[in-house]
Amino acid sequence: MVVHNPNNWHWVDKNCTSWSKDYFNEKVVGLSVVTEENTSVGVTSLLSLEGDVEVCQRKGKVISIFDLKLTLTIGGYSEDEKNKKGEFKGSIIVPELAYDTEPEELQFDISIYNENKENEKMRKVIKSYLIPKLRDVLSNFGHDLIVTHSSDIQLESDKVNSTYTKANQTGNQTAAPQTKPVPSKSTATPAPSAPVTNSNVPRYNTSTLHLEPDFNTTAEQLYITLLDGQRVMAWSRSVPEIESFPPKEGSSFKLFGGSISGRFLKLVPNERIVQLWRLEDWKSGHYAELDIQFKQGAGETKMVVKWSGIPIGEEERVKDNFENYYIRSIKITFGFGAVL
Repeated sequence: MVVHNPNNWHWVDKNCTSWSKDYFNEKVVGLSVVTEENTSVGVTSLLSLEGDVEVCQRKGKVISIFDLKLTLTIGGYSEDEKNKKGEFKGSIIVPELAYDTEPEELQFDISIYNENKENEKMRKVIKSYLIPKLRDVLSNFGHDLIVTHSSDIQLESDKVNSTYTKANQTGNQTAAPQTKPVPSKSTATPAPSAPVTNSNVPRYNTSTLHLEPDFNTTAEQLYITLLDGQRVMAWSRSVPEIESFPPKEGSSFKLFGGSISGRFLKLVPNERIVQLWRLEDWKSGHYAELDIQFKQGAGETKMVVKWSGIPIGEEERVKDNFENYYIRSIKITFGFGAVL
């Protein structure tokens, strides 16, 4: 028991965001289908989870308050007209999973990265076979959330003396199997509280972005090119503010005269760069997270670029700027590949 709340009268809440990530990694990642035509598709990872999740208790009633956006990566294979298997990758975005969302209201935005005639056929397979499985799992989230966490914020009924709160609590236990809890109309429902670390940061509705450009060079050279001040100055055509190579995790940077700024969160030499990243005219204090991974092949290196936390409406601008002022400029400056 983690609360002292006589008769379960006071408002108690518990942040369950971290648990929710584990929940979706367990319940959603790995979901897959194989059709009679031997076509396969499945969820390969939880790319991002944005939003708030809380379980709250007052006067014996337990409710959940959550509003989430999920981005899932998917993959599999399709069969072409010559009965040859072709791999494909993509993503599914669930724009809103909220405590008051009905199962039939859930939306699923499907993207296929390596689009071609055969892979486009996979949209129908995803909609007909994979989405129903996802809908079932997501529809049970609210129920599982309360069942798992209610005991942490509420005294057992045999320790409650108030007839009123005990009756409410018993009602909760009876109603537990419902798909999602419905807040009592007689009890005011508070807005989800922001994490303490971000309490003073302006909040946007946000989205994600995914790019996979190829470069005719090694992962080591790409890693250096993005972090060494002299090289950054060459491809950005401006003097950067960045620690001498190699910069330390936690150090900050500014590029293009301050138009872009951020801080390095994780640096794995020749493999990965994770950073807080923002455009100058975004609301003060708001950063997206930019995760860059290097996948070296026999003759080229794929740069897997993933953003989370981009303000909605800014996706195209971020994509165009990165393709022109990062990717295109690096290729032209160092000869790392053809420029379209």
